[in-house]
Amino acid sequence: MERQEKKLLGDIKKAAKDGQTSACKIMAKDLVRTRRYSKKYATMRTSLQALEMRLQRLTTSQQMSTAVLEATKAMRSMNSGMNLPGIQKVLMDFERESGMMDMKEEMIDETMDDAMQDDEEDEEEESDEVVRQVLDEIGIQLNQSLGSVPTNIAGPASNENALDDDAALQARLENLRRE
Repeated sequence: MERQEKKLLGDIKKAAKDGQTSACKIMAKDLVRTRRYSKKYATMRTSLQALEMRLQRLTTSQQMSTAVLEATKAMRSMNSGMNLPGIQKVLMDFERESGMMDMKEEMIDETMDDAMQDDEEDEEEESDEVVRQVLDEIGIQLNQSLGSVPTNIAGPASNENALDDDAALQARLENLRRE
């Protein structure tokens, strides 16, 4: 359309230079008609685009309403298929069984601890007996060798502290022998 308009303008100028005024008027009317058609075409094109957009919106709305309808049907089906009292009963049974399992596990753990504790006590008694025997042997040797050890040894600790430490060690050794 723009090409036709430019061509007509060029023809009008050419006819005007040649002195053909009647031809200029006819071409000018044709130019005016071409411009009107161009405006009408642009208006019609805009109207068609607006109509296309409205159709797209309607199609989208229809698709959304269909999707909502399907979702509603699915939810209705799910709700009708759900047995709420049955689900509650299953959950209560699960909770009860879980509690029973916890109690049984606790009882087994206590039994195992008791059994292991008896073994630990036996082991502890046996190890104490071995320690007593070793200390008795060492104690005899220590008592025999203590007589030959000099008591005036110069060191960082005072003699009183050394005697107190010896007395404490001797008392601990005696306590161990009694047990």
